[in-house]
Amino acid sequence: MLTELSRREKAANIKPDPDLDVYMKAISVGGQDTNIITDYILKILGLDICADTMVGDDMLRGISGGQRKRVTTGEMMVGAERALFMDEISTGLDSSTTYQIVKSLGLITNILGGTTVISLLQPAPETYNLFDDIILLSDGHIVYQGPREHVLEFFELMGFKCPDRKGVADFLQEVTSRKDQPQYWARNDRRYQYVPVKEFARAFQAFHVGQSLSAELSRPFDRSQCHPASLTTKPYGASKMELLRACVEREWLLMKRNMFVYRFRAFQVKPPISVQANLHTYKRLID
Repeated sequence: MLTELSRREKAANIKPDPDLDVYMKAISVGGQDTNIITDYILKILGLDICADTMVGDDMLRGISGGQRKRVTTGEMMVGAERALFMDEISTGLDSSTTYQIVKSLGLITNILGGTTVISLLQPAPETYNLFDDIILLSDGHIVYQGPREHVLEFFELMGFKCPDRKGVADFLQEVTSRKDQPQYWARNDRRYQYVPVKEFARAFQAFHVGQSLSAELSRPFDRSQCHPASLTTKPYGASKMELLRACVEREWLLMKRNMFVYRFRAFQVKPPISVQANLHTYKRLID
């Protein structure tokens, strides 16, 4: 299949994205897809240099804090999940690494046809431009939810404009703040007055993006379009035996990794028992 795909790409003069091409070739190799995809994710996350290093804990020195953060992200990326929800994955990472991770997540999401929701605080402009849709939350209200291209249009209708040299992500974070909002007021025919978050939320419902979203949500879901395998009949995805087996295997693996600690503890416990037994024998001989 991979040979035929390459032949058709050359015949059609198609030059795929390098990262996308590597990923598609990786998942097309039968019998080795898991290892290849794992190696690919290690590479794009910058973890290939510490692939054979233990993560570590309070007692064992392992990888750094930033690498540990990327390991958590990689655990979610490995597999065929169709929905990923990530919270503040940029903590402890530089802007370049965050950009690379978000770009890779976007490629995987488009390939698998899934959905990825990521919350970021003050992302860089190049990272912000990788997203298709934006959800802006403030004080428990949805201020905007829709395509990234229309978010500035919405706030311009409300009378606020993002400066040319200002990052859109920073603008979105500050425009709902009482302290920072006045500097973005752009209407000369109207005196500025603080616009609360609730008013933004009500205005979004009247905005064409909000109306389209409400119309889409009002339509009931057609169950005939749902795959039969996706209809679950059990409250849990794994049985009790599967969970028990997984827990036993995990504990056995931890015991094998910490075998030295268990042997050392056994050595600590053994001498007092021997001494107590000897004293008891000596006492009986005296009596």
